[in-house]
Amino acid sequence: MVRTGAAGNVSSTTTYCREGVTIAVSGLPGSGKSTLAKLLAERLGLRYVSSGMLFRKLAKERGMDLLEFSRLAEKDYSIDKMIDAMALEEGKKGCVVVDGHIAGWILKDVATAKIYLYAPQDVRALRIAGRDGKGFEDALAEVRAREESEARRFKAIYGIDVRDIGVFDIAINTSTYGIEETFELALEAIKKSLEKLKDRANKQG
Repeated sequence: MVRTGAAGNVSSTTTYCREGVTIAVSGLPGSGKSTLAKLLAERLGLRYVSSGMLFRKLAKERGMDLLEFSRLAEKDYSIDKMIDAMALEEGKKGCVVVDGHIAGWILKDVATAKIYLYAPQDVRALRIAGRDGKGFEDALAEVRAREESEARRFKAIYGIDVRDIGVFDIAINTSTYGIEETFELALEAIKKSLEKLKDRANKQG
């Protein structure tokens, strides 16, 4: 799923796209990654690509809920490979924010900045319950099952340990910081990462 962000209230809005910036936003279900990714795309004038939205679209097309489709994906690795290949190709084009559970790992050699969001499991389950209109206990059970399924799949397919977030430039606890504070922290990390890339390029040039 690809969307184009609109110009926002950041003074250097057009600069980020002109610089070919690619931002990867990752985190567990309910961490707020889609909310942040959409906001970054909107305010920085970048395209928005969501691995999660494509996963949901495929599940809906097959008449499955997310947990059922996750279980299918554990058996059929082509589902994740297709989605992640799309995310990587979009990341290579630049001028984009890519959000997905493992976007940071998939785009580790492509992304200008890699941002990881996290929050306690019960907080994330409460958010999902509100978003999807379901009970807290049902949401919590779904979160736990999806996390376990995704951890197994990503380890089996790519050798990725989702508990190791050392690949990221910044990790933000979204139960501590609100969306505007999270945006500001992420933007600062993006600016610093971009500056470092420019300095490295100048030294090599």
